[in-house]
Amino acid sequence: MTIPAVAQVLAHGIDLAACTVLVGENGSGKSTLVEALAMAAGMNAEGGSTGATHRTHASESPLHEWVTVVRDPGAPRWGYFVRAETMHGLFTWLDTNPGPTDPAFHTLSHGESFVALLGTRRFRGEGLFVLDEPEAGLSFQAQLHLVAELAEMARRPRTQVVLATHSPVLAAIPGASVLELGEHGIRSTTWDELDVVTHHRSFLAEPRRYLRHVIDDLDD
Repeated sequence: MTIPAVAQVLAHGIDLAACTVLVGENGSGKSTLVEALAMAAGMNAEGGSTGATHRTHASESPLHEWVTVVRDPGAPRWGYFVRAETMHGLFTWLDTNPGPTDPAFHTLSHGESFVALLGTRRFRGEGLFVLDEPEAGLSFQAQLHLVAELAEMARRPRTQVVLATHSPVLAAIPGASVLELGEHGIRSTTWDELDVVTHHRSFLAEPRRYLRHVIDDLDD
C-alpha cells in the first residue's frame, strides 16, 4: 500500500488492453503488479503456465490475494508467466519435464533459451501472457524479435499480453497501451513521452553528459 501504483490499483482497479506495457523506475511497482496478476490468474509465481507448481524460494507479496481478475464471458483460462529473475529455475523445470518439441534449454544461452521458449506451443494459442522484464539478457535484435512476437500474439482473438519493462524497444510495441508508474501512481502515456525514452535518446546523443555525474575522475 506504500507504493502509489499498487494503492491505485487496489482502490480503482485497472483495465488491460490487448497489449499493456508497464514502464517505470525500480521500485515503482511494475513487477509487484504483474506478479499479482499472474498469480491471481492461477499462474506460478516463479513462471510457467496456469496450474504449474514448481517452487524454489517463496518471495512474492500477498497482493494476489487482494485482487480479482475479471474475465469476459468465454475467455480462455490458459496463461503463461515469464519473469527474468526466475527464468533459470523455469528452464531447469522445463528441462526436467520437457514438452515433445522442447529444446534442452540449459544448452542454450539465456537469450536463446527465451527466444526458443516463445517458439513453443505454450505461446501459440489464446490466453493471458504475462512477462516481467523479459528484455534481460536479450540483444537489440532479439528484443526486436520479441516485439514482433508480442505484437502478433496481441492480435489474436481472446488473447492479452501484459509486460513490465525498462526497455524503450519493448515499450514500442505497436498498438500497446503504455502505462507509466511512479510517485504519481499509474498514468496512461505515449512512447514519445516516456522518461526512459527521453533518457536513452539523450544518453546516446551525448554519453558524457550523464557519465560525468557518476564517474568522479571523468575529464570534462
